[in-house]
Amino acid sequence: MNCDGVIRAVSSYIDGELGLAIQEEFEVHLKGCKECTIFVQQTKFTVKIFYDAELVDLPAEARSRLHEALRRKIREAQR
Repeated sequence: MNCDGVIRAVSSYIDGELGLAIQEEFEVHLKGCKECTIFVQQTKFTVKIFYDAELVDLPAEARSRLHEALRRKIREAQR
């Protein structure tokens, strides 16, 4: 496991959805990488803060810009 792997797997790790072998690799990497440890801690903290947050409707213009940006990213990733 490397830093890119941690970034890709952080959600699954936090949700307890990694297989045992991958989870062990993830945790071994964290023991030796301060930056990834901080990243995982910050991600957990962010999830905790927003978990019970009240949902807010986005204005139509903001929603439209967000959807277009996501479509653009998906197209770029498919290339």
